[in-house]
Amino acid sequence: MSSGQQARAQAAAITPSGQAADHQRAPADRVQALFDGHQLSPGQRRIAQYLVDHLTEAAFLSITELAERAGVSQPSVTRFAAALGFSGYPALREVLQPIALSAVAGSPDGREQTRRNELQAAVDAEIENLENVRRLFADTNQVLDIGRELARSVPLTVLGLRISVSLAEYFAYAARRIHPDVRLVTSGGSVAFDALLQARAAGGSWVLAFAMPRHAKETLAALRVARRAGLRVALITDRTLGPLVDEADVALTAGTGSRLVFDSYAAPGLLSAALLQAMADADPERTQTRLEGYEQAADQHGFFL
Repeated sequence: MSSGQQARAQAAAITPSGQAADHQRAPADRVQALFDGHQLSPGQRRIAQYLVDHLTEAAFLSITELAERAGVSQPSVTRFAAALGFSGYPALREVLQPIALSAVAGSPDGREQTRRNELQAAVDAEIENLENVRRLFADTNQVLDIGRELARSVPLTVLGLRISVSLAEYFAYAARRIHPDVRLVTSGGSVAFDALLQARAAGGSWVLAFAMPRHAKETLAALRVARRAGLRVALITDRTLGPLVDEADVALTAGTGSRLVFDSYAAPGLLSAALLQAMADADPERTQTRLEGYEQAADQHGFFL
């Protein structure tokens, strides 16, 4: 099969009935489907968004023209096509052109409607991620068990590097209200290794790690150091398979919103809050004592408006 044939097969459904259903979808949705499920960098997402927003024009541009319009380099366009599984930009363009022609033949308002609904589409994708977390919570035993283990680990180490820092900081900030010793690690390399080794020497038994795309090599290295030191690893990530999951004793999966230039984290955030709830319920007396103590300190020092 030629690269062009492979490209056409990727753009259409595999079966005749699926292919018919594919052509019934809006052109912008058919283009977006090419990108869904792929881990794209912010620069690559700019290219993808340009293709969606300017489909009828962009599908016929040369690689030089597309790079200029999207504000990226030509090699970035080539890497973008490869990230989608195409042999190169010409193979991707071969798929885009018939979709663009169908858009021209369709409603003239279709492209503007797509632009107006771009943010709504991102929300819809996040709703689906939340639905998946809801299905995960159909059996609460796993989350409750992990919460108990994290509550017992003193100290408890929370690891989040690069883009995952914000989730780790949120979790650590809240966990310190109900746990006596939470240690936040947001730097990789030897700094992370040192913190993990110290936590283990101080009696810690668990590390909670966050790993959102794009997944940092430093995170994988830190998890391996944690395992070698004798720490058990709980991982919150968007993947169900891969080297990060392989290094974890237990992994909880929550998808990220990838329809915008940068990911959104509604589902991982909710999963984190549920895990905090499980930690709080694991030791209710300690939780109540610490929360009351914190409220007294907050009132005494006027922390809040």
